[in-house]
Amino acid sequence: MTILCYHAVDPDWTSPMSVAPEYFAAQCAWLARRRAVVPLSESLSRLDSSGRLPRATAALTFDDGFRSVYDHALPVLSRHGLPATVFLVAQTLTTAGQGVDWVDTPPTYELKTLDMDQVKEMQAAGVSFESHSYSHADLTALSFEDCVRDLRDSRELLETLLGHPVTLLAYPRGRHNESVRAAAQRAGYTHAFTLPEAKEAPGPYAVPRVGLYRGNSLTGLRVKSARPYLTLRTGLPYELLRRGRRATAGVHR
Repeated sequence: MTILCYHAVDPDWTSPMSVAPEYFAAQCAWLARRRAVVPLSESLSRLDSSGRLPRATAALTFDDGFRSVYDHALPVLSRHGLPATVFLVAQTLTTAGQGVDWVDTPPTYELKTLDMDQVKEMQAAGVSFESHSYSHADLTALSFEDCVRDLRDSRELLETLLGHPVTLLAYPRGRHNESVRAAAQRAGYTHAFTLPEAKEAPGPYAVPRVGLYRGNSLTGLRVKSARPYLTLRTGLPYELLRRGRRATAGVHR
């Protein structure tokens, strides 16, 4: 198995990013029956040289911090006792806020993100929160210093709001390169997560995940969570994964 990545769980939004609630519920029920779902922080010490978790093990993550995760995913996670991590776009939690301006297939209605009351309620229910950058910019398009600033601002703001260290990062859209990985390390993260669509070298700042999208059935979940599926999307082994900051990054996307 591997680390799985969701985005929205929304009955009305037909974007590939949005899993229908009934599909999500069926997938969580299957995972609860057939797999040991572990917290993301625990999974990092259990990854093999290709970024895969041991057989019959999984971890759940959500990118973007959409409010639909509170509305439709949290009740299912709580019912099955499944741990999960949500990667937040920090600026959405500021007083000024930030609209969801990063999706390619928006719905006809306004997409909303989590507010702090919902985050705190989810924390109390056992959900973890980490960083998805400050503003969901394409980090590969930023200068090194601007990238460090964005990622550091996100980490520091979230640490203040959440009351605990924020050490994990999910790259917006999974995009990264050597400069971005170095910036993530400089900004104080120990690990960063990707969504590889082709072979790439895994490492502590390129930990692979597999995306679950609209229309993915239980069969799709079984296939995507199979160990050979992830192997197709990763390149060179990485023995240094567990060494955190001491490891060097991989190759350009």
